Amino acid sequence: MRGWEKVGSSRSNLGRAGSTVTTNRITSTVRLGRVEPQAPGHRNIFCNDREANFLVRFKGNSISTTKYNVLTFLPKGLFEQFRRVANLYFLTISILSTTPISPVSPITNVVPLSLVLLVSLIKEAFEDWKRFQNDMAINNASIDVLQGQKWVEIPWKKLQVGDIVKVKQDGFFPADLLFLASTNADGVCYIETANLDGETNLKIRKALEKTWDYLTPDKASEFKGEIQCEQPNNSLYTFTGNLIIQKQTIPLTPNQVLLRNFVLSVMLEKRMPRALEYCNGEKGCSLRNTEYIVGAVIFTGHETKVMMNSMNVPSKRSTLERKLDKLILTLFGALFLMCLIGAIGSAIFINRKYFYLGLTADVEDQFNPNNRFMVFILTFLTLITLYSTIIPISLYVSIEMIKFIQSTQFINKDLHMYHAETNTPASARTSNLNEELGQVEYIFSDKTGTLTRNLMEFFKCSIGGEVYGTGLTEIERGAAQRSGGNVGKAQKSPGLIHEKGFNFDDARLMCGAWRNEPNPDTCKEFFRCLAICHTVLPEGEESPEKITYQAASPDEAALVTAAKIFGFFFYRRTPTMVHVRESHVEKMGKVEDMSYEILNVLEFNSTRKRQSVVCRYPNGRIVLYCKGADTVIYERLADVGNELKNITREHLEQFGSAGLRTLCLAYRDLSSSLYESWNEKFIQAKSSLRDREKKVDEVAELIEKELTLIGCTAIEDKLQEGVPSCIETLSRAGIKIWVLTGDKMETAINIAYACSLINNDMKQFIISSETNEIRDAEDRGDQVEVARIIKDSVKKDLKKYLEEAQHYLRTVSGPKLALIIDGKCLMYALDPSLRAMLLNLSLNCTSVVCCRVSPLQKAQVASLVKKGARKITLSIGDGANDVSMIQAAHVGVGISGLEGMQAVMASDFAIAQFRFLSDLLLVHGRWSYHRICKVITYFFYKNLTFTLTQFWFNFQTGFSGQRFYDDWFQSLYNVIFTALPVVILGLFDKDVSAKLSKMYPELYKEGIRNAFFKKRVVGIWAFFSFYQSLVFYYFVSTSSSTSQNSGKMFGLWDVSTMAFTCAVVTVNLRLLLMCNSITKWHYVSVGGSILAWFLFIFVYSGFLIPRDQNNEFFVIYVLMSTIYFYLTLLLVPIAALFGDFVFQGVQRWFFPYDYQIVQEIHRHEPEHSSRMELLEIGPPLTPDEARSYAIAQLPREKSRHTGFAFDSPGYESFFASQAGVYVPQKAWDVARRASMMRSRPKLPPKS
Repeated sequence: MRGWEKVGSSRSNLGRAGSTVTTNRITSTVRLGRVEPQAPGHRNIFCNDREANFLVRFKGNSISTTKYNVLTFLPKGLFEQFRRVANLYFLTISILSTTPISPVSPITNVVPLSLVLLVSLIKEAFEDWKRFQNDMAINNASIDVLQGQKWVEIPWKKLQVGDIVKVKQDGFFPADLLFLASTNADGVCYIETANLDGETNLKIRKALEKTWDYLTPDKASEFKGEIQCEQPNNSLYTFTGNLIIQKQTIPLTPNQVLLRNFVLSVMLEKRMPRALEYCNGEKGCSLRNTEYIVGAVIFTGHETKVMMNSMNVPSKRSTLERKLDKLILTLFGALFLMCLIGAIGSAIFINRKYFYLGLTADVEDQFNPNNRFMVFILTFLTLITLYSTIIPISLYVSIEMIKFIQSTQFINKDLHMYHAETNTPASARTSNLNEELGQVEYIFSDKTGTLTRNLMEFFKCSIGGEVYGTGLTEIERGAAQRSGGNVGKAQKSPGLIHEKGFNFDDARLMCGAWRNEPNPDTCKEFFRCLAICHTVLPEGEESPEKITYQAASPDEAALVTAAKIFGFFFYRRTPTMVHVRESHVEKMGKVEDMSYEILNVLEFNSTRKRQSVVCRYPNGRIVLYCKGADTVIYERLADVGNELKNITREHLEQFGSAGLRTLCLAYRDLSSSLYESWNEKFIQAKSSLRDREKKVDEVAELIEKELTLIGCTAIEDKLQEGVPSCIETLSRAGIKIWVLTGDKMETAINIAYACSLINNDMKQFIISSETNEIRDAEDRGDQVEVARIIKDSVKKDLKKYLEEAQHYLRTVSGPKLALIIDGKCLMYALDPSLRAMLLNLSLNCTSVVCCRVSPLQKAQVASLVKKGARKITLSIGDGANDVSMIQAAHVGVGISGLEGMQAVMASDFAIAQFRFLSDLLLVHGRWSYHRICKVITYFFYKNLTFTLTQFWFNFQTGFSGQRFYDDWFQSLYNVIFTALPVVILGLFDKDVSAKLSKMYPELYKEGIRNAFFKKRVVGIWAFFSFYQSLVFYYFVSTSSSTSQNSGKMFGLWDVSTMAFTCAVVTVNLRLLLMCNSITKWHYVSVGGSILAWFLFIFVYSGFLIPRDQNNEFFVIYVLMSTIYFYLTLLLVPIAALFGDFVFQGVQRWFFPYDYQIVQEIHRHEPEHSSRMELLEIGPPLTPDEARSYAIAQLPREKSRHTGFAFDSPGYESFFASQAGVYVPQKAWDVARRASMMRSRPKLPPKS
């Protein structure tokens, strides 16, 4: 019980600790969400001894992901809001409006600013409250901790470093633990890490043999070990430490470390809701197939590896948003110019000759003719407050709201992008980049798991220089068809075995027939290498029919499955042994169980590109089996058997040409003395606390040499469904697709052919390091010479191909171009001296394939086009090696497939299949771009129109800064009277339907050209703002200047109220003119906004407000008692909108956009979209999915040329159809409605 009496006090102290202390020094704090350099030294942890650890003051296990607390919410929240330039601008205007120089009441600017801030702060508070609830749920989750000699349940937040904990089956780990003991034999436990490293299979973790007995409470209470380990860091796959127990120092590896639940931590870090509910599901549980384990806590809370690793995705801003900033700056310039004109005019106008102005000697400074400079300055400031409405305060809030709804309601719920087989919908992880999807010009794609299915099947192999396997791949069939050959149906061998991971057809190796081959001993080594050299875990009954394999990758599972079918059945693994049931080895039909002692495992990683196992046969033979990429295996082969090397190299190229993934297999016999001397160095390297990984790799190099080549394997990874047609569609849309893969050049080229990325009509530029000159240099071993030769070769090729490309582009009917380059050449091509040539050549090519590239090179290529060409880019991938590329592009898309969640976690959008990219870009991306452009230009138009009427009024007031509109009019114009229609426009406007968007992918090019947000488009809107403001002011003021029959004249507030009424009606009706489709929500929002104005003015004019001058009292009632009001309300909007109407008609008929041509082509075609066709046959839907699908079945509002959307359910149409009444669909097109005498009714869709 020692130390437990102080749980309360120690916990509170630990919670306040600001530093992590080792025995000798204080280290810097590791802050949440930021990776900081690891502090020098190491930490000492005393297991099961809270008193000793209390002195060190390790951090507690409580997690806090909230941005605010009660005290910081208001100041920090307001600070976040005022970081936006627009909000800061309106804060400045609001302050100015409280000064005597302001012509308007402070409410004019304070009210709209307060409403915007209130909405934003409520949203922030709601999101932070959700985070707080998640924090509390996680911190209060229970865990069994050893106290004395019994397990006691305590909350996670009370857990401390050094505690001994018990984690039960299907539970998840509350902190980073040192694995001590398990209920499974030999101290083994199984964990699922699919959401950590992307691997869907179970992983094995093995406790140290010294700690196997510490399983029960009485035995665990005797454990008094000391852990010396690294300081907290964010490296998920490494761990350096030693366990000192019973005066013996034992090295610790990542194999003994159990990491805190990754999904839970990431969801909290990303501020994702329902984190706890998610982790209670299947995906969140970490411990599997194990009753319970016992572990010691080594890292807690924010110092756990996953919490330090789960940084936020870099914040991205769309290109359109950056252009919006420029538009805002332009409006600032216009505001400055208007104020400058007014200030100069006021300084000139002020004169005492205007005696009726009362400009006496004691007049205020703003109107003192004796100090015209002061008049200029004060009038300038006055006009800034008066014209402040030119900047739309509600623009950012409206756009955020529109984007959020587009993401959550349209993209996430699109059944076209729902994959029923894996029950995976599309997911917009950010709403900032919706419109960016509509302007993508370059796509960078991974191959494996992105273009292909990542379902590996053993297809062919080469053993001892002989090729086995008679099948034809999809790519070989496609190549034969392209060359005009006739590929018949393949003849299958009788008794062909086909199971998951195995699609091999060659009777020479089946059922022991390999014994009759010329090289049976090599075949035996080949099969044993497959059965022994791996980290696969067998599950289920130990029979070939019922066993299942959990592998680190689909490739490994396929290789072990192949060994099983060839007669070398791997059926059991212990921490030190691999058991294989071998058939037909000694003689045909004989089955023998063999046990191989695993002495060492040299793990695979992206740097080594190989995996080795040192094993001891029952007869004492020690063998190193190695498998890996051909490039690294060939470098380590013994200098004998060159003929076999050359033959196998030809086979590798043959397999690569067929689109197969290849691995080379080799072995080396080791003497006992050689192994013992090497193993001492290996143990020493593994015990090092500094640079352990580097030292282990260096020691591995000592034994992974002088290998004997056995052969190679060829695995087929088939294309995903719909990939070729999707790529063809995207290419027609003007999008250029680059494939960046780690595969061999031959494989990459053939995959590109199969995907329709490359065809025989293209001129191919190939830059490869596999030339005779480069190979000869590599054989000589002079790395400096090799680098020089490769760089010279790359420079020569780039220069030659660039000249050819420019020549082809100058010809009228030149072929399309394709560039293929490998990783070695790319490394030199990315050199600053050659980068410009590479970029120019690449941009002239329709397709680019980069093979044998590293994750870093993928990111460099994406950045090259993004920054060098200033084109909008999209990266798509499915694995952890694609994360850097995904984050480097403008838009990152993750494939939520078989490689887990790391790519998805780093992405902006997630989809289940590559083919869904066409819907994401051509439908949602194009719609979003079109809508956001309209929203921005409409905001620009309505605010400029409103402000210019005030500007014209000042010409008749001597530029004095007299306001034309009442304060409340100016305050509510943006936030009430014109707010809702523009949101409806941004949500529901569609130029063409989803079906037509994909039928005519060329429509997407309008987004690439930025056709809807050019300077010309903004200039046209500005012109009509200028025109309409003149109509509002001069038509109303001139028409009201004559006296009524009674002899009475309209006053200022009568005229301004009339002008404001016309402005509200006109700008709302103008929105309907720019809509391509109109739903009931358009009618409700536009009619509701106009109605809101009349309700407001009726109430506002009907009450005598207690102030010095009640401007609006009874004004509307006086106006509406005259015929003038109704004539003006009818004629002024018509006059104002006449120019827009004529312009739109002329533009549509004589200078149409592409989408308008498509509209005319399909103007009379009703759309028949059966939603049942959208959902694939798959597993039963959950209640939520069933409900979403049922809602999707409801009839939708449709127009003649827009078709279905995910916009507004047609409830009135639905209820009418239930009553047996047909409701005609609503069409809207300005020019067409003007030219059609009557609309031809549509027939109801056929059932």
